[in-house]
Amino acid sequence: MFYLADYLERTFVSYMPNRRKFLALLGAGAVAPSLLISQQKQELKRSRWDMIFGSTDTVRARHTPAPYSWSDDTVTAAWLGHATVLINFYGTWIITDPVFSERIGIRALGVTVGPKRLVQPALPFNRLPKIDLILLSHGHMDHLDIPSLERFDADIPVIMAANTADIVDGLQFRSVRELDWWGKTHVAGLEIEALRVRHFGWRFPWEQDRSRGNTEGRSYNAYLVTKNGRSFVFGGDTAMQDYFSTVGARNLTIDLAMMPIGAYDPWISNHCTPEQAVEMAKMLGAKTVLPMHWGTFIQSDEPAQEPIERFVAAASRGGIEAAVTEIGQTWSMRSSTTRLQTERAESVAR
Repeated sequence: MFYLADYLERTFVSYMPNRRKFLALLGAGAVAPSLLISQQKQELKRSRWDMIFGSTDTVRARHTPAPYSWSDDTVTAAWLGHATVLINFYGTWIITDPVFSERIGIRALGVTVGPKRLVQPALPFNRLPKIDLILLSHGHMDHLDIPSLERFDADIPVIMAANTADIVDGLQFRSVRELDWWGKTHVAGLEIEALRVRHFGWRFPWEQDRSRGNTEGRSYNAYLVTKNGRSFVFGGDTAMQDYFSTVGARNLTIDLAMMPIGAYDPWISNHCTPEQAVEMAKMLGAKTVLPMHWGTFIQSDEPAQEPIERFVAAASRGGIEAAVTEIGQTWSMRSSTTRLQTERAESVAR
C-alpha cells in the first residue's frame, strides 16, 4: 500500500527509480536498449510527489494470458500484475488480491491519490473467466482495491484475513469469511488454510494492527490451498520469517508458491528480499515460484528491475524454477512437470 506515515516522515525528496526509463524498457520509448538498461539501474533524484501524482502513460503488458484455453485437469496460473494472480486449480478459478485500477491509494471526491500503474493488467477485467473464489491477503490498498472488488459478482465467496472483513462491508458480496492464522475452511471444493506471515495490516495509520501486539487489530495472511492432493501457496506480503517451515515439515506436494519479491528498500522490516523469497519457498518445499509484488507500482527505492534480476539469480543458485519473469506470462503443470508458456497467439498487439 501507500505507506502514509513513512511518506510524511520522509517528505517528498527521497530517491527512487526513474519511472520514464522503466516504461521505456517495456516498449514505451525509442532509446537504445543498452542505454535504457544502464540508465534505469541508476537511482535518480525523484520526489515521492512524482510517485503519487505522476501521469506517465501506463504501458501494455508484453503478454496476455488465454484462460479460455486452459485445461481443467491441471494447475495453471498467470501473473496479471502486482499480487494479482489468476489460477485454474483443477477446474476451480481463483483470483488473488485483484487490483485492476490505474491508481491505488486514498480515494476522495472521485479522485485516487497514490501510485499509478507502470503496466496495465495483463488481462482486462472483462476478459476474466467466471471466478469461483477471491483470496485477499490483507487490507493494504495495493492488495485490497475497492473499485476493483466492486466489479465482481456478488455470489463469489471471499476469504480475508482476521479483522479485515469490515473493509468490504459496503460491497455486494454475500459470502465473506475471515480466516485467522492456521485456521481452515472449505470453499468450492478447496481446502484453504491461512498461514502466518511477518507484515502489518493497518489500512490507515490510526487503525488497530496485529503487528503492534493487538490480536483484535487488522491481520495479514498467506494461504495454503489444496485440492486433489495437490497444493499451492499464495504468499501475500511478508518479510523474512520461518513460519513457513512448519508447512514444509508436513511434506506436502506444493506445486507452486507465489512469493513477493519487491518493496524491500527501505521497507525491509515488512517485505522480503528476492533471496529471502527463495529461502522461504524452500522452507515450504516448493520447487517452482511465481515471483510477484514488483514491477507494477513504484512504491519503494530499489531500481524497478532489480527484484527480478536478483530473484532469477537466487532461484538458480537454490534449485528453484522461476514460473514467470514478466507480467502476463502463464505457468502450467502438466503430468507433474512444469513449463513456462508464453501465449503469443493472444498477446495484445502493440
